[in-house]
Amino acid sequence: MRKYYLDNVRWVTVVIVVIYHVLYMYNAEGVLGGFGKITDLSVQYYDILQYLVYPWFMPVLFIAAGMSSRYYLDGHTDREFIRSRTRKLLVPSTIGLFAFQFVQGYVSLSLSNAFSELAAAGVPKPVIFLIMIASGSGVLWFVHLLWFYSMILVFLRKIEKGRLLELGTRTPVWMLVLFCFPVWGAGQVFNTPIVSVYRVAFYYVFFLIGYYVLSNDEVMERLKQHAGIWIATGIALCIAFSVRYFILGGGMNYADVPVNRSALYAADAYFGALAMLVGMARFGDFRTAFTSWMSSRSFGLYMFHYLGISSAALLIARQGILPAPAVYVVSLAAGFIFGYGLYAVISRIPFYRWAVLGIKEEKNV
Repeated sequence: MRKYYLDNVRWVTVVIVVIYHVLYMYNAEGVLGGFGKITDLSVQYYDILQYLVYPWFMPVLFIAAGMSSRYYLDGHTDREFIRSRTRKLLVPSTIGLFAFQFVQGYVSLSLSNAFSELAAAGVPKPVIFLIMIASGSGVLWFVHLLWFYSMILVFLRKIEKGRLLELGTRTPVWMLVLFCFPVWGAGQVFNTPIVSVYRVAFYYVFFLIGYYVLSNDEVMERLKQHAGIWIATGIALCIAFSVRYFILGGGMNYADVPVNRSALYAADAYFGALAMLVGMARFGDFRTAFTSWMSSRSFGLYMFHYLGISSAALLIARQGILPAPAVYVVSLAAGFIFGYGLYAVISRIPFYRWAVLGIKEEKNV
């Protein structure tokens, strides 16, 4: 039986990611990677929304991915799982870079004036080209990690032979609270320098919790009985994190050290993700024509939205042809238009639908 709340978790979270990336693009907190501040405000108070959502929105997607992996493997072999995840994840994040996502690399480097700076530094053109290709990764970091986690899971299953899943069904509520500690511990190790989103151990803990614990209906039923408490806890920690690092901290960089190694960050990430998951399981386990449409296109929105936002920053914000409020509106609209529009086009083009989106090519009969 399909769990519609997981579909709803995914598309709602991706919509939040789009809104976040618009704010991130023009943030005034010095978080690197976007265009930067475009207003003359001394403090962009609405930037607090980034702090409210950033710690938990990717963890909840990794939890959902772990749960979905469990449900898929219940009815498929390891070989089928490897083949499916390789097509859906590895192909778009490697071949897809050369087939299409290099466009994102071009926009990103143009936005930061990197082409001229690299040329002035004497970097050879072939090397600049490779840098452009690599810069096209953008949002694909999530896909990279998810494929890597899936492959490790196959080997882990061969070692534990279902024993951990059996233990997972008996997980008491108090132990779910204590899982916050391994989340915090994992956040201290295997973090790549410079590109701070590749937190290998941190996100893998969420993936494993999703697979071994939260994929069990018995556990989710226990959590749903106290949904109000989980939601309230998650909201309280989101507020506490935002107050600590945005208001009291003066807009500290939430995406890098020391903030993303803090105990408050780990607690916010874990309980915020649980609040979203449990809340949707309790109140959002349904399907309508609208939710079905959104769910079926959420991957495309995730893959292409940032190209729309960054293109708007390059072509409109950089030129200063619109006032700041209009730039925000246009950038948000561009995120959705590019996300849904490119998905609609590319999903219909042979080869590209496979290379960029991991959609299985239909065999001619």
